[in-house]
Amino acid sequence: MGYQVLARKYRPQRFADVAGQDHVTRTLLNALAQNRIAHGYIFSGHRGIGKTTIARILAMALNCRAEVGSAERPTFEPCLKCVSCREISSGGNPEAGNEAMHSFDFIEIDAASNRGIDDVRSIRNEATVQPARDRYKIFLLDEAHQITDAAFNAILKTLEEPPEWAIFMMATTQPEDIPQTIRSRCQHFSFHAVKFDDILAQLKMIAGHEQVEAEDAALALLAEAGDGSMRDALSIMDQAIASAPVENGRPVLAAAQIRELMGSVPNAVFERLLEAVAAGQSAELMEQLNVLLNAGHSPSSLARHMVRYLRNTLMAKLGGAETELLQISGDERARAARTALLFTEEELTRNLQIVLRTFDELNYRQEQRFHLELGLLKLVHAQRLLPLEELLSGVASGTGTRSSAPPASLPRSSSGFSSSRPSSGPVASGPSGASSTPARPAASPGPTAPPAAPPLSPFGPTGGAWSGSPSIKQVSREPAGGSSQMGPGLTGPSSTGPSSTGPSLMDMSPFASSQVSSSAAFSSPVASSPAASGPVVSSPVAEMERPVSVAVGEARTEIASVPRTAMPFPAAAEPVSAAAVGFAESLTEGALAKAPAPVAAPTASGEVPTADALRQAAVSALAAAGHASAAQLLGAGSWMLDAASLRIEVAGMGKKMLALTVNAAAEKILRQELQRLGAPARFLVVPGEGGGSAAPAAMATPLAGSIEEAALAHPLVQRAKEIFGAEVRSVVDLRIK
Repeated sequence: MGYQVLARKYRPQRFADVAGQDHVTRTLLNALAQNRIAHGYIFSGHRGIGKTTIARILAMALNCRAEVGSAERPTFEPCLKCVSCREISSGGNPEAGNEAMHSFDFIEIDAASNRGIDDVRSIRNEATVQPARDRYKIFLLDEAHQITDAAFNAILKTLEEPPEWAIFMMATTQPEDIPQTIRSRCQHFSFHAVKFDDILAQLKMIAGHEQVEAEDAALALLAEAGDGSMRDALSIMDQAIASAPVENGRPVLAAAQIRELMGSVPNAVFERLLEAVAAGQSAELMEQLNVLLNAGHSPSSLARHMVRYLRNTLMAKLGGAETELLQISGDERARAARTALLFTEEELTRNLQIVLRTFDELNYRQEQRFHLELGLLKLVHAQRLLPLEELLSGVASGTGTRSSAPPASLPRSSSGFSSSRPSSGPVASGPSGASSTPARPAASPGPTAPPAAPPLSPFGPTGGAWSGSPSIKQVSREPAGGSSQMGPGLTGPSSTGPSSTGPSLMDMSPFASSQVSSSAAFSSPVASSPAASGPVVSSPVAEMERPVSVAVGEARTEIASVPRTAMPFPAAAEPVSAAAVGFAESLTEGALAKAPAPVAAPTASGEVPTADALRQAAVSALAAAGHASAAQLLGAGSWMLDAASLRIEVAGMGKKMLALTVNAAAEKILRQELQRLGAPARFLVVPGEGGGSAAPAAMATPLAGSIEEAALAHPLVQRAKEIFGAEVRSVVDLRIK
């Protein structure tokens, strides 16, 4: 007989020879001993784990002609010597010799090519005929999931009530494709993947029989490459023996030779890759990957091996090096455990997910190398992410989650995002009028600095800095001839003449309200002009637009480090004359620069505008902005003004329609106009009493050039008013969509 591959030559012939399927062999042996033979069996599981083999062994045990308990057959295992056993096992039994054996009572059918209804009808017809010689007529359907639904329906009745001599066996890798009506009429045996140790023991036994010298590492590689399939491991071993060098007439299997044959990468390489990931060394990671790709390894193969190694590392992190979740050799267990020490469980899970997604993308992406490099770089970048718990705990406690250098050691940015501080000397003015700020002097001995302020937040316990201060900055002018003491080592320039520039003292609102003492003063130098006839005070708008600090943490530290002084701020309610307020040149330029908001001068009498004046101004602003409907409603509404708030009641309009008409954009325009006129910041727009039943108020005086004025001046409208004695309450422009 010619050469047989190892998978066929060492195919098990008894239940005891099958590796890794004890739950199946034990059940079948007990069924034989109790004579509880079913008429239908389904064997399902991974490829190469013994489904067809056990089906043949069961067929031999059912039709074996030797008596149980005799010398030829002491147990319910087949004897392998009778004619029936040799006919069934002729494909894998070396004792069968060169005889061409075929059994008429054991019919093995490839269901992948005989899957139609006509093929099943022939099986059904043969099942009605009694066996020619043996006890049972056995039909083995391999790859049974390939049979069509119509063919399954054709054999359904025969399978439910077969003749007493007919037994059906079906082997499949996809049992879910078999109809439930078929599965419910058969005994279903689910096969397990063969364990690593069982495959390794089988390979050692075969290597001894074949007189092959093999290293333990080489056999471990073969067992691991089998991936739970005995047939796959034996096929790779057959190929490795053929390519192995021969010494003293015996093939020698080495790990390096097998790795080269399979095109795999040693796990030590992936260990070094993950060490570079843990250290954040992107360049080292890319260099090692470049070496692997230049050696001829495909990106898809590298990603697949990387996924397997990361999975083993995660299992070692979860259960330790000796866990049964690892189906690898002892050396590889130790390697996976070493790598697991570099990461947390969350990091390993995230890394495995990233590599799995990368491996999936490589199957349908162009430029696989680029995608693999990008996926590995993501592993490095993912190490810099903060856990959500750590981030939340840092926000809750008001401290940074990571240590940072003191503000003094941070380099100042040259792009304009740095705060300007006054020096102890006068401010120098260049020809162009731009101020030059000298370096901040060292702090001199003085009073102890106050403790660091709590985290700056507009939502503080006092209700927020924005609601606590009437303005963002408070501006005051220093008395002439005086020197303002800013704190130890921080002194403002003295005003010695009308052309000198005095510093502007400002509150740190909204960030420092209820957290930084109101006596802490900062000043930003403003360019002086020789033609100035008096002290120049920076505009609060310009001061607000100037960048204050490099980072929030730095600003918080600098604010907290300013000592308290006895120099008071001007009162918040003290009005500032418009003539004394000017706009300083903002440091922010280009698209980031903000246009200074106009500051409205108060009335000569200092009184707050009346409700009618507010109504006219607000309606004009809304109409100019394109909110004609909102302007009409508010113009016809009832405006009630008190010291703290403004209430606008719109009769004849429900709450929902009012909210749709006076939307957020209209409210923003209304708020800006009220603030410009000095009205109370708090206002309410509500439906009038009686909801839709109340009659709307009379129409306000139309604006010049508006559609209302044109409508009221139309001859037809005036004629209608004369005839019917009517009045116009509102005008709706139907041209507006």
